[in-house]
Amino acid sequence: MTARQTPTPVKAPAHVLSLLDRLHKLSSDQEEAIKAEDYKPEGLDNFMRDKFIALDQDKCEFVYQVCLAINAKNIVEAGTSFGVSTIYLALAVFNNTKSGTAPPGTVIATEWEKSKAHKAREHWREVGDEITKCIDLREGDLLETLKDGLPEVDLLLLDIWAPLALPVLKLVQPRMRRGAVVIVDNTISSAARYKDLLAYLRASDSGFTNLTLPYTKGLEMSVYMP
Repeated sequence: MTARQTPTPVKAPAHVLSLLDRLHKLSSDQEEAIKAEDYKPEGLDNFMRDKFIALDQDKCEFVYQVCLAINAKNIVEAGTSFGVSTIYLALAVFNNTKSGTAPPGTVIATEWEKSKAHKAREHWREVGDEITKCIDLREGDLLETLKDGLPEVDLLLLDIWAPLALPVLKLVQPRMRRGAVVIVDNTISSAARYKDLLAYLRASDSGFTNLTLPYTKGLEMSVYMP
């Protein structure tokens, strides 16, 4: 995890900020303890079942800022894991919809592993229902759970197994508004694995404008301007 050099931009109660710091520390400690030889195809699912692999804290804060800047009210998160980045998304949606005249928003979260979904809900309970009531957690195969019931989408966060990223984007794209933002993690370190996705986003007729941000391992920000 990249150490934060400035105060957090996140507006949240003290207990939520403390929770986020704690969860990021746990995630960072886990990642530092993982060795290259641990990433073996056989048994990888079991090995990763209790691992956070959370979006880095500075990246989460950037995504939060983007959500505020574009007034995001409806967000899709592909790859929720233990629900850390989801908290940032929910905080942003809460901020963007808290006025009495604003329509309600939603964070559509997705997770395949039941144990991770259970742990995410535990973390969200610590945050409190006022903020996390906007979260719609869809468990199971996200290529099925995202087929129906999508609102007009303001932001899509892709932090999932690379081969799923492009199919998910194509599934959500018809519901994305003009000016919607797509965020993809690890696009420098995993550029080869994201080859098809990046080629799709960067094609001259894709409708996306793209920028690779120099966060640790890279972070892609694409704006949908069809």
